[in-house]
Amino acid sequence: MLFGRTHKNEIHLPVKPVDKWVYTTCGYCSTGCSLEVGVNAAGKAVTARGVEDAAVNRGKLCLKGIYEYEVFESQNRGTVPLIRKNHKNAFEEKSWDEALDQTAAEISRIQAVYGRDSFAIVSTGQIYTEEFYTLGKLVRGVIRTNNYDGNTTLCMASAVSGYKRSFGSDGPPGCYDDFEHTNCLFAIGSNLPEQHPIIYYRLQEARTRRPFPMIVVDPRVTMLAQMADIHLPITPGTDLVLLNAMAHVILKEGLQDEDYIRLHTNGFEGFKKLVNEYSPEKAEGICGIAADMIRKVARIYAEANAAMTIWTMGINQSTHGSDGVVAINNLNLITGNIGKPGGTALSITGQCNAMGTREFSSCSGLPAYRTLENEADRAFAADFWGVDTRHFPDKRGLTETDIFPAIERGEIKGLWLIGTNPMTSMPNTPQIRKILDQLECLVVQDAYTDVETVQSATIYLPAALWGEKTGVFTNTERRVNLVRKVVAPPGKAKSDLWIFTHLAKRFDRAKEIKFAETAAEVFDEIREISKGRLCDYSGMTHEKIEAARGIQWPCNTDNEAGSARLYTDGHFQYPDGKAKLIALPFVDNNEVPCQEYPFWLNSGRVVEHWHTRTKTGKIGNLNKFSPTPFMEMNPRMAAKMGIAAMDYVRVISRRSSAIVLVQLTERVAEDAVFIPMHYYNCVNRLVKGLLDPYSRQPAYKQSAVRIECLMDQDEAAKTAASLRDY
Repeated sequence: MLFGRTHKNEIHLPVKPVDKWVYTTCGYCSTGCSLEVGVNAAGKAVTARGVEDAAVNRGKLCLKGIYEYEVFESQNRGTVPLIRKNHKNAFEEKSWDEALDQTAAEISRIQAVYGRDSFAIVSTGQIYTEEFYTLGKLVRGVIRTNNYDGNTTLCMASAVSGYKRSFGSDGPPGCYDDFEHTNCLFAIGSNLPEQHPIIYYRLQEARTRRPFPMIVVDPRVTMLAQMADIHLPITPGTDLVLLNAMAHVILKEGLQDEDYIRLHTNGFEGFKKLVNEYSPEKAEGICGIAADMIRKVARIYAEANAAMTIWTMGINQSTHGSDGVVAINNLNLITGNIGKPGGTALSITGQCNAMGTREFSSCSGLPAYRTLENEADRAFAADFWGVDTRHFPDKRGLTETDIFPAIERGEIKGLWLIGTNPMTSMPNTPQIRKILDQLECLVVQDAYTDVETVQSATIYLPAALWGEKTGVFTNTERRVNLVRKVVAPPGKAKSDLWIFTHLAKRFDRAKEIKFAETAAEVFDEIREISKGRLCDYSGMTHEKIEAARGIQWPCNTDNEAGSARLYTDGHFQYPDGKAKLIALPFVDNNEVPCQEYPFWLNSGRVVEHWHTRTKTGKIGNLNKFSPTPFMEMNPRMAAKMGIAAMDYVRVISRRSSAIVLVQLTERVAEDAVFIPMHYYNCVNRLVKGLLDPYSRQPAYKQSAVRIECLMDQDEAAKTAASLRDY
């Protein structure tokens, strides 16, 4: 018997007349796909296609990239600056001069009355590197507040912290090409098919040509877990225990790389003593993975000629996020899997330019991985910019997650948000709304007027979107790629670079500093200030980047093709050149299910949406797949509770509640539920957001909830709609 269709109808995409194709780089996730946008004779973007000879995506695009050009025509774009007395008054349209004068005046007033650090700034991971660099110069050299951070604290701070603790510097050491060389992939807290579909395509392409074992660690049976050879459904928040137990097995059975440990690491004896306490039997009782299975995966990993570890938010967004990253690095170091083809610890970055902000925004320090704590770094940056070294603080100020409590305490009176939406993205949404409404001045710089945080703004600055300006992004594998301007921004909206440079002119202190006004000029400055650093851009230009379809740093005049991997010589960024093996005891400080709140709540992404849906929620071909908040629930537990598929239920935590639509699936355990992170007034109303002590990143993944059936489904649907509409 023949199964399946004998004939398949071909898919025909409508042909759209294109006058020119404009090269650019996707502005969604960190994969860094090269694409071309087709522009018609009227100057309108009408289609997009992947760039066939691009190293990253090889002509492929995911669902979001295919329809990305539609953001240019999306609704509720900001077209004119807006000002009001407070968040309860109506906005009035203003000129750019009026808006920037008012912004500068409010910053100066608040700092004069309450102190320099009473005004805070939180940026994004989605503007261009040239814009990040200029903003950092404005903040560090002119405004001089030390309470300055990016929203990448919510997604990548633990990876950054872990890399610094292990290797002495931030910077992912591997690349996508490692899939072609690895003999074992260990994926922990990462669901590539929905988070980074083109990286998943690269992985599957490599496994098709040369099969190798794939081990996936995730509490949920994700799409990646379904493709794995081994899936470890770990108890949420216990990754560190599993990783310590794997190290225990490797050392006990003599599977470590003794030469690599001796030549390239410090701290081995303390590390060995600690992991000796984490036998597989002990770990089984904590993380829920059978002792024999822990031994099996440890052997597969350690006996591979090259082993590759990848992770995303499942590790980072935890109270042990930084420790989890260090524990991953420990495994790679004791097996010699750093700096060689197929052997790496590769964090899969979140936003399109989260790497750019890490490298050059000066959020956590100064440009090109310089630190405020280092006197020589402060002196170099001060001399380069032409300012007094004393203007720089000698340590980093508050992170984003500490800025909001400081507002609540009355220590911060003004806030400037750039391309970020904490009313939806921060934990405990009701509390964030109250905090924002306390501010004397809230400046929101965004491409859209309907971003939820605008509800509390006193000044709104309309910014250009991706593809309405020119600049570069850096992707997960340190590849710098170019975004060319495709169309002009609508109305009076301006690029973020224009806003930063024109705001700087409002401060007398800016007369000491020269601000370049074009992206190419800023990039030349970035090349110079990064020369000789780990993240060296000095061998790049916009033209070379476009011609090569992206170049990986470090790249200098002696190495213009760039570098696929870091630490190939075993030399790390600590003064002695050695990496650190760090002993990591597990402290169980998670919120866990109990009799009153019996379910684990997990959150994550779906492939058709991006972050808080500011863009994808407006694109019909994306939003139609997931237009409303939903919750995955195990069908056996649903039957016990009398819940049917497509019922509305109320999910309640110790913080708040939300109403969601139920989707029944075996992907989640009976004592767990999963809600996508993208929806306003939904999952982030529920999560506690305990902070990692090193990275200050919130723990979105470990919260406890209960579920209530709702008798009146029509009324529940109305309530759900009202929760989503402010």
